Amino acid sequence: MRLILGSQSPRRKEILNFFAIPFVQIPSAFNEEIIDFEGDPKQYAQELSTKKAQELAKTFPEDIILTADTVVYFEGNIYNKPKDEIEAHDMLKKLSGHWHQVFTAVTILKPRKLFSGIEETKILFHPLTDEQIHLYHQSCTFLDKAGGYAIQQAGSILIARIDGCYYNVMGLPINTTKELLLKAGIDLWKHLKPF
Repeated sequence: MRLILGSQSPRRKEILNFFAIPFVQIPSAFNEEIIDFEGDPKQYAQELSTKKAQELAKTFPEDIILTADTVVYFEGNIYNKPKDEIEAHDMLKKLSGHWHQVFTAVTILKPRKLFSGIEETKILFHPLTDEQIHLYHQSCTFLDKAGGYAIQQAGSILIARIDGCYYNVMGLPINTTKELLLKAGIDLWKHLKPF
């Protein structure tokens, strides 16, 4: 059985490439917009991740499928990928100076078995001026990222504190992924890359 990374995210591909495990990257065709947020960010992320895997399984029923969904949550609201710079600016303005939560749900689907888990990381942003938010968005791509920001590279300047898994905020929590792959018969300890 092949391992399929059901995502178009270059960050998830980068994280999975930390290990010497062969996989192919095939984005899921599931339409995320048909799922409404009903107040529980964990349930919402988990449903999206599971639906992505199930959609891919229609085409690749004999493979092991790994999908994930990351959401930013603050004061009862979900911050998904912004539609434009105005919305991205508004997101960072609201998160400025506050703690927020990042949830990533991970799903492993293999023939007749489904394993799922979720990781939570808490992030405290520095207070940000309008100019700082503008400068940040001029320096990076942000439309493909939940909350309109990335924790890595220049995004590190936004963050005062982090409580939890760094890779969760990037989009693929390593420990949760490791545990779920093990249930599916893949031991990441046996796929360590020399460095």
